[in-house]
Amino acid sequence: MSGEILSQNEIDALLSALSTGEMDAEELKKEEAEKKVRVYDFKRALRFSKDQIRSLTRMHDNFARILTTFFAAQLRTYVHVEVVSADQIPYEEFIRSIPNRTILNVFEVPPLEGRILMEVNPNIAYSMLDRLLGGRGVSVNKIENLTEIETRIMSNMFDHAFENYREAWANIVEIDPIATDFEVNPQFLQMVSPNETVVVISLNTTIGDTTGMINICIPHVVLEPIIPKLSVQYWMQNPDSKEHSPEDIQSLEKRIQQADLPVIAELGESDITIEEFLLLAEGDIIELNTLIDAPLTVKVGSVPKFTAQPGRVNRKVAVQVLGYMKGGDNDDE
Repeated sequence: MSGEILSQNEIDALLSALSTGEMDAEELKKEEAEKKVRVYDFKRALRFSKDQIRSLTRMHDNFARILTTFFAAQLRTYVHVEVVSADQIPYEEFIRSIPNRTILNVFEVPPLEGRILMEVNPNIAYSMLDRLLGGRGVSVNKIENLTEIETRIMSNMFDHAFENYREAWANIVEIDPIATDFEVNPQFLQMVSPNETVVVISLNTTIGDTTGMINICIPHVVLEPIIPKLSVQYWMQNPDSKEHSPEDIQSLEKRIQQADLPVIAELGESDITIEEFLLLAEGDIIELNTLIDAPLTVKVGSVPKFTAQPGRVNRKVAVQVLGYMKGGDNDDE
């Protein structure tokens, strides 16, 4: 077991197994004495260190948070994006792992060479499309019958989403993402040779009640010029890349204080058909889903933050904040 670092849980489990007799200490010693041979697959060359993979994971953690904000604003529903894995595999293996029909967005990232692929699971893509068209976010996988309008809407949305990739890479290199291709069949897409090593960042994405994966495939040729910058030593040797002067911090705080922030007090919600909406006339009553004596929900942006009661101030309609709403992942915002 030399060379391995065990977690506290693994240590406790090992001691428990030894004390109960499930494992024999003598057998462990014999196994350690035996010469171990590790099989190395030259077709699956590991061209990135664990340290570099961790740096890429941190970068995409930031990208996941940016995507969460972007999609929530565009779709006006609950959205959560998080990194679940980062692996280096041959390009051919990645192509075999994704569905035969899926959403493939190809981007160039100058000044870096090569192209980056963003694969979006059809369940997620159609849920987004349904929300953009006024639906509830229902996903119906009919990727083989994608219309020109649906293709244009999807490609535009993912193009704008990937523009945020620039911010995630800002501390490493200034890139300018440019959409170059939109495809639904992986077999028609050949970015690099089948044995080329690629880094695949998998993002678990939740849109309302629909969950799926967004995979970002980065070939080695793209990362090769910046590999030295993906190490801890680079960050330690370049503290200025992460620190800001007091003047910069003060300027940033001033801009934040002057930023407009939408605050919305909701009386309630109601679902009606389009026919009912078209027949609405003056004097009609719409029944809301809240009681008349129930507190209102005050949203900051699209996030529920406060409870309030309606009233008037100087002949103007107003609300009085009653309390703070806790819960969810946004308590610290």
